[in-house]
Amino acid sequence: MDFSYTDEQLLLVDSIKEFCERNFDEQKITDMYANGAMSDELIKAYLDAGFGLMGIPEEQGGVPCDRVTLGVLTEQFAHHAGCVTPLLNNTLAMCDLIDFGSPEQVEMAMEEYMKSGKPIFSLGFSEPGAGSDNMSMAATTKKQADGTYVLNGQKTWVTQGDVFPYTLIVTKDEDPSPENKSMSMWLVPMGLKGVSTAPLHKIGQQIMPFCEVYFDDVVLTEDMRVGEKGAGFKNLMKNFEMERCLIVAQALGCAQAAMDDAAAYVNERSTFGKPIANYQLIQQKLTEMELKLENTRNLLYKVLWKMDNGESVRIESALLKYYGPHACDEVASEAVQIYAGLGYTTETRVGRIWIDLRGHEIAGGTNEIMVHITGRQLAKKYAK
Repeated sequence: MDFSYTDEQLLLVDSIKEFCERNFDEQKITDMYANGAMSDELIKAYLDAGFGLMGIPEEQGGVPCDRVTLGVLTEQFAHHAGCVTPLLNNTLAMCDLIDFGSPEQVEMAMEEYMKSGKPIFSLGFSEPGAGSDNMSMAATTKKQADGTYVLNGQKTWVTQGDVFPYTLIVTKDEDPSPENKSMSMWLVPMGLKGVSTAPLHKIGQQIMPFCEVYFDDVVLTEDMRVGEKGAGFKNLMKNFEMERCLIVAQALGCAQAAMDDAAAYVNERSTFGKPIANYQLIQQKLTEMELKLENTRNLLYKVLWKMDNGESVRIESALLKYYGPHACDEVASEAVQIYAGLGYTTETRVGRIWIDLRGHEIAGGTNEIMVHITGRQLAKKYAK
C-alpha cells in the first residue's frame, strides 16, 4: 500500500486548512454550539468550495472521487475545524437518496441541495425499541383500498429532524412483527397531517440537534416510496460500511486536534521549575495517544483502500468502528487530563472535543454490536 497523498489530495488538504482557518475560529464555533446550528452562509460556502460535492456522481453535478479521498476530506476537515459539524451528514444523506431514489426524487433533492448545500431531508431510521436491532422496528405502513398507505410509528435520534422539510425513513410493510423482513423506505413530508416532533437534548455535538418524530395515521402516496417495495432493509445496510468509516474519520480528525493542543501545551506549562514535557508520565500519555491515532488512521485507510479495490471489508469495517471511536475518545480524554483543571473549563477546546467524541462510540453501530458482527465472522474465518 502507498500511504502518501496524491497531488490532488495534497491540494485538497491545503484547501480544507485554508477554509477552516477562515471560518472556524473558537468564537465562531462557540456561537454555533450556542445556536445549535451552522449558518446557512457557511454551509453554502462549504458547497461552493467543492467539498460538499465530493462523492456525489458527476451526472448529478457532483465531483466523483474514491473512498480514500472521502476519508481524507472527512478527517482533515474535522482536524482543522476542531469540531463535529453536520456537513458529513449532509453528504451521506444525499448519497442515500441518489442511490435509491426515483429520478424525480433525486432531481428535486439535488436542485435544493445545489441552492443551499443542505439536504431537504433528515434520516430517521432508529426507534426507541429498534436501534441496532432493526428487525424490531415497529413503524409500519399499511396499504389502503384507495392505493394510499397509512403510516404509524415513531423515530428517534433524528438529526435535524425538526429542521428539514422531509424525513427519509424505513418502515415495516403491513406487519410490525420481528419476523417480517419486508421493509420499505419513504421520503415523508414533515408538513403532512399526523407528523409531529419533540426535541431531545444531547450532551455533545450541539451543532447538530436531534429529535423524536411521531407518525399518527399519516397518509402516504406511492410517489413517496424510495426504491423498491420490501427493499428498505437492504438499502439501509448497503451504505453502513462507508458511513462507519466516515464516522471514524471524523472522530480521528477531532482527536488529532485535541492531540495538537495537548502536545503543544506540555511545552508551555511548567511545574517545579521545568516544562511538564520532561515528566515521564506526560511522555507516556503522549506516546499512547499518538499510537492510538496512528492505529486508527492505518486501519481506516486500509479499509477504505480495500473498498476502493472491491474487496470485502465486513470484518475490517466492524473492527475499525469498534476500535477507532473508543481510541479517539481516549485520546481526547487524556488531552483533558494533560490540561488538568484548565481542560475541564471552556477556556480550551479539548473538553468540548472529548464530549463530542463520546457519541461516536454509539452512532453508526455501538461498540457492542461491532463485537457481535466481528465475533461471528471471525469464528467462521478461523473455523477448521
